[in-house]
Amino acid sequence: MNKILIAEDEPPIANLIKTALEGAGYRCVWAADGTAAADKLESQPFDLALLDIMLPRADGYEVLEYCKQLEVPVIFLTARGQLEDRVKGLRLGAEDYIVKPFELMELLARVETVLRRCGKTGRVLSLPPDIEIDTASHVVRRGGQPVPLTAKEYDLLLLFTQNKNIALYRDRIYERVWGEEFLGDSRTVDLHIQRMRKKLGLENRLVAVYKVGYRLES
Repeated sequence: MNKILIAEDEPPIANLIKTALEGAGYRCVWAADGTAAADKLESQPFDLALLDIMLPRADGYEVLEYCKQLEVPVIFLTARGQLEDRVKGLRLGAEDYIVKPFELMELLARVETVLRRCGKTGRVLSLPPDIEIDTASHVVRRGGQPVPLTAKEYDLLLLFTQNKNIALYRDRIYERVWGEEFLGDSRTVDLHIQRMRKKLGLENRLVAVYKVGYRLES
């Protein structure tokens, strides 16, 4: 299970990020200022750091230097959205730069992308009571037995597992899994979801949300 440092001085935002990441299967540690973040980086290993730039005591740029020495990839999460700020953050060595406010789905997707790009994936996600997703081999097991899923069915399962108890709109599901603009025809999404949840016995947990899309209930 990947461990992520969240360096954020606003507790409501930190708690929101932490809840979303832990729901997606990550372990999280919170630091409320730059000095605390540096102390945690030196005392325990991390696979990724999410850094606000405007941290008290030591700013995000200073914490980035600690991360670089320890080979911990960094995503900046900040309200500083000017082009020069983004360019500076990336040139200093951040893997990605996300401007507040942001959607949690986008954050989870970028976290997964950075971990994969930096060779820090390979975790097993569990969906109680008996479903496991090996993200390294793309093998899904139910009750210990492999379940043959198509590539799109696997991507759908991963998307819902990383967003448990969140209602996902059909257009966002389509754009995330198919990588194309949604043109208003939901039959493709509906058909793949029906097949996937039947294979995994999720008929009663992956539920349709009226006029929205679908929600995976944990």
